[in-house]
Amino acid sequence: MEKREKNNTPKERASAGPLSLFKSDIEAILQRDPAARTKIEAVLVYPGLHAVWLHRLAHHLWNHGSKLTARLISNISRRLTGIEIHPAASIGQGLFIDHGMGVVIGETAIVGNNVTLYHGVTLGGTSLDKKKRHPTVGDRVTIGAGAKILGDIHIGADSRIGANAVVVKNVPPNSVVVGIPGQVVHRHIPHTASDEPDLHHDKIPDVLGQRVHELSARVAALEEVIARMRAGCEDGTRSDAAL
Repeated sequence: MEKREKNNTPKERASAGPLSLFKSDIEAILQRDPAARTKIEAVLVYPGLHAVWLHRLAHHLWNHGSKLTARLISNISRRLTGIEIHPAASIGQGLFIDHGMGVVIGETAIVGNNVTLYHGVTLGGTSLDKKKRHPTVGDRVTIGAGAKILGDIHIGADSRIGANAVVVKNVPPNSVVVGIPGQVVHRHIPHTASDEPDLHHDKIPDVLGQRVHELSARVAALEEVIARMRAGCEDGTRSDAAL
């Protein structure tokens, strides 16, 4: 059975204090976007940051019983930024939503610390039951543009989800996922918390091409065996004819 790392609970995250959360959100932009030059620029022009901050306010209100007000703030945020985050969703420190347009994070989603999302990402549900039905994303996960993570599944820490992948099953830590449905490839060199953020979307394994290559090699080996067997049979037939 897959071992899941422990994500911080909303209460544990809140104990860090709002100023610490806001600072980590700004630092995430400066660390993971080469186009960001100053903190003032990050605060003024990054819609992903605005969406995260508005969500933190809405989430606080939701947890303190002001659910309608929280939903209204969430809706205003969606109109202003193009990013929809349900106020009940739990988000850790240092979330960076790059570009952001079309990002959807559902009600029961849990997002760990230092996660990076690109535009068009969906953390969606697959059930009508009022239960945990959205993904849990571990720390330091990068999810590429257009990727869909669906259902109550777990994305292990330090994993990378390729652009436009559709993930419907649990992903172990330190994995790369590509394709529809998502195919999991384990990293040869594990990514750790002390490493630089993994934003290398160009390093996506060609899972289908690798499988075709492996099948071609097996077919070639079988053809060689069949050719040797056929040659042996022909030699035996000639020997019998000579007798």
